Amino acid sequence: MAKTSFSTWFLYRTIPGRMVLSVLVRPGISRLAGRFLSSRLSKPLIPFYVKACHLDLSLCDQTDFQSFNDCFTRHYREDVRPFDPDLSHPVCPCDGLLSAYPIQDGLVLPVKQSAYRIDDLVQDAALAHQYRDGLALVFRLEVTNYHRYFFIDEGRVLSSRSIPGLLHTVRPIALRDIPVFTENARDVTLMETEHFGKVTQIEVGAMMVGKIKNHPVAEFHRGEEKGCFLFGGSTIILLFEKDRIKIRPELISKTRRGHETPVKAGERLD
Repeated sequence: MAKTSFSTWFLYRTIPGRMVLSVLVRPGISRLAGRFLSSRLSKPLIPFYVKACHLDLSLCDQTDFQSFNDCFTRHYREDVRPFDPDLSHPVCPCDGLLSAYPIQDGLVLPVKQSAYRIDDLVQDAALAHQYRDGLALVFRLEVTNYHRYFFIDEGRVLSSRSIPGLLHTVRPIALRDIPVFTENARDVTLMETEHFGKVTQIEVGAMMVGKIKNHPVAEFHRGEEKGCFLFGGSTIILLFEKDRIKIRPELISKTRRGHETPVKAGERLD
């Protein structure tokens, strides 16, 4: 698992931190911060972000950024993230740090500063049951990562919906034995894919200003951009049905040992 930062510990595990958190997650504060980061007034922040995160802007197709979010959602040249051409191989939808979990009864996924069962995550018991004994892949994006994400196969969208974020100020959400008081906003897309069956992709937004920006499509192709995250650490989760995907065994064993695997969009998983 990723190490808990001091700021995360303070916000989620102390009384003063939870008081601050209750202010930070208010919609008005979030919208105000988001508008600022998408405005030209935020341009002075770009050089500090580029330097602090050691960003390689030579990978971008253009660098005339008009706002901080313009830089955060920078677009790479087409040759930078090639997708494996063999459609039978499962690939990563994004850059990030990967954890792989067999889906079993009682499975709890650590996602950002929250913890979710599959049915909590999708808020659909029938859909969650469909993935029993399947596989969950969790891709954690850091602020240094490329924040655009892509479709992993050919197929069509069966359904798509957004789940708003919530703040729980009194008690932890659901079963939680850790003091977590937020549920992050997320988009849930059920897809019929040609090679991997029915796959559900979930984009999880950041606590405050992070936003999920998906493109409206009915059909898609492997490597086609699905959307992007605006500022904020973010997570993508893929749910696969039983026996529909095979990945390298070490990806699961590393997760069991508490380690994440760095991956890039288009990279093979088998």
